[in-house]
Amino acid sequence: MKLVGVALIFCALTDLTSELYNVVGPAEPLFTVAGEDVILPCYIKPNTSAVNMTVEWFRLDQDEIVHLYKNRENRITEHSQSYKGRTALFQDELQYGNASLKLSTVQVSDEGFYKCFIESNSWYDDITVNVKVGAIGTYPLIIIEEFDHSGGLRLLCECKGWNPEPELLWLDSEGDVLISDTTETHKDAKGFSVKHRITVHNSETKYHCRVKLRHHMLQTDISVSSKMFHIWRTSVIWISIAVVFGTITAAAIATFVYIRRVRYLRRIQKEIAKRRKYAVDVTLDPDTAHKSLILSDDGKQVRRGEKKQNVPDNPERFDKCGNVLGKQGFSSGRFYFEVQVKGKTDWDLGVARESINRKGKIALSPQNGYWTVRLRNGNQYSACAGTSVSLSLKVKPQKVGVFVDYEEGLVSFYDVESKSHIYSFTDHWFTDKLYPFLNPCTNIKSTYSAPMIIAPINFSE
Repeated sequence: MKLVGVALIFCALTDLTSELYNVVGPAEPLFTVAGEDVILPCYIKPNTSAVNMTVEWFRLDQDEIVHLYKNRENRITEHSQSYKGRTALFQDELQYGNASLKLSTVQVSDEGFYKCFIESNSWYDDITVNVKVGAIGTYPLIIIEEFDHSGGLRLLCECKGWNPEPELLWLDSEGDVLISDTTETHKDAKGFSVKHRITVHNSETKYHCRVKLRHHMLQTDISVSSKMFHIWRTSVIWISIAVVFGTITAAAIATFVYIRRVRYLRRIQKEIAKRRKYAVDVTLDPDTAHKSLILSDDGKQVRRGEKKQNVPDNPERFDKCGNVLGKQGFSSGRFYFEVQVKGKTDWDLGVARESINRKGKIALSPQNGYWTVRLRNGNQYSACAGTSVSLSLKVKPQKVGVFVDYEEGLVSFYDVESKSHIYSFTDHWFTDKLYPFLNPCTNIKSTYSAPMIIAPINFSE
């Protein structure tokens, strides 16, 4: 019974001790600014020495030890890396129960909830301090925007990078606050941006734009004079004249460009009409077609097949690339033919000389005896000129015309429907016969690929 009584007395004394002492701190959030030092208050009330107690400051939202005092020493090695060298207790104040923390060179990332935990052998308590970190942004910038129809001068004041949102004010020379015409506020990762506009009519006075955040204030002034009004009015007049002149000039340039464009289109149309006079009847040669190609009975169409054809591997046949040549070869003069490529995402088209290599992988280039253009991935046009020449086409060709002038060393390609020029190989020296060259380029797994078609010449187009 005596032991039970002693235990009860001890518990009662412990509870009494817990009720006698409390840890206290600020009830409101503590505001500071990045770059400054701040003190996070924490006290034992009523005052009693904390020298032999444990004082621990830690971040609630990140579970980090900010500062630890234990066994009469600061345990710096146990502090979080982001706070090392930036925290300190007031050692001489611990004997009076002051466990406040000084946090130096505050960073925006320091914003959050901090717990001050104090513990003795028989007692403990804690409080939480909410730290808000602001940022001081740019000085207010004043811009003269415009001279309006009422005779006033429009002024814009802007500040950036503040946090939280600052108070931006326009004041006259007497220090009276002016009502802004318009106000804009925007927040991004760098903080708040605020814009205020006013219209002033007094030509001999000073105006102030002031930005405030708690006890921080920055201000920019502007002196408005009658000379400024005169210069601004003169500038507006000259700007108006320049705008009118610029509009007239732009219209003239647009008209000139339009006329040039119309003339160019007419010239190309005439050029295509002349080329078509040299149209030849082209049929495809099955003896040259790769085994995966299927030709129509009339030799006017070619497409990929589902499987390779059972055809002999003669010397004229392409064995690696899905190519086919026309039956007709030309060793002089001029000739022209058209190929429909509608519905296709990939193709090669042009002419090739008789002595080309038809076995193995083939690089299409004039050096290897090929003068071709191609389409890849539905929208990438290029000319195979040794190095690929990218072609920027406004319209996707549905039918391509191919013209050859043997003696001039010329191979030209045209979009038949839009009547536009695609590309030309010039100044080449031909010695062999030249044959029409096609490659439908469709993946062999694509069963229903669109064919390439040798199109009859429609002279009404």
